[in-house]
Order: sequence, then structure tokens, then C-alpha cells
Amino acid sequence: MSRIGRLPIHVPSGITVKVDENNLVTITGPKGTLSQSVNKIINVKFDNNTITVTRNNDLSESRSMHGLYRTLLNNIVLGVKDGYKKSLIIKGVGYKASKQGNKIVMNIGFSHPVEVCEQEGITLSCPNTTEIVVEGISKEKVGAVAASIKALKPVEPYHGYGIRYSDEVVILKEGKTAGKK
Repeated sequence: MSRIGRLPIHVPSGITVKVDENNLVTITGPKGTLSQSVNKIINVKFDNNTITVTRNNDLSESRSMHGLYRTLLNNIVLGVKDGYKKSLIIKGVGYKASKQGNKIVMNIGFSHPVEVCEQEGITLSCPNTTEIVVEGISKEKVGAVAASIKALKPVEPYHGYGIRYSDEVVILKEGKTAGKK
């Protein structure tokens, strides 16, 4: 039995869960609604404010999906309850970001400003000129948008210039030294 898959998901009050005959799980909470389609070899049951995920057989495919779908459903419950947030830091001489309407405009060392528009279900904000915050209810979307922003200017390994996650540790390389003859 999967150690992750066998754990029940506690659903807090204020969140509704609906499982239909096609194994489509729809979860609604104060932040919004998300749905997850679940493979037929996995059974999803909701009763007594608890979601239970079980599998039909002990084949390798169903064992691998057991923990996966339990984690995906747990992420949805946490997302519609509290939401997800990723914070990015911009470091470099003259590098800055600002919010203009529904987009973030960044000066990150290119000859032109770089613009990133908000997507559906994602909000972008700039608490200060060197920080970007990505928020939303879908963990997958928040992570994908944050990764795409980070990929615009990867961290340079000698000075640490670029865009990084706020909790990311960047190990800098040592520069050249004058050699002896």
C-alpha cells in the first residue's frame, strides 16, 4: 500500500467536494473552484469531511497513480482554502520590476523592458522594486508562471545577478586568479 496514498485527506468546513460517475472530482472553497480528473483504476470516496483514495488492484500502474492522485487532490483542497504563493527576487545593478495594470514590467539587463502578463487564475504583484509575488489557487499554475519568469534571466554564477526564488540558495563560483609563471 502506498504510504502517501493511504493517508486520508481532511476537508475543512466551507469546502465542498463532488465526485461524479466519470471520476471527476470538483472541489469548491472560499478562493475558487478546481477540478481533477482521476483515472478509472483509482477510486475516490468522500464522506464525513474526508476524501479517501483507494486502488482497484495491485498492478504497478495503479500503485504509482495511487499516491499521485492523493497528492493532487490534497493540493487542490489546500489551494481552494488558502491559495499558493511564490516569491521571486531580482538581483543586479539597475534590475527592477514594477506593476503596470495587469502586467509586470521588468528591466533585467536587456535593451528593452520585459513584460509578463497575468494569466487566468494567477495574480502578479510587486511589493517592492526587486520582488515579484505570484499567487493563485492552483499549485501547478503558480509554479509554472514563477518558473517562466525565473527563466527570463537565470542567475549568473559569478556575481549572482538574475531572478531567483526567495528561498533559493545560490552558490557563487570563484573568479579567475592571476597565475604564476
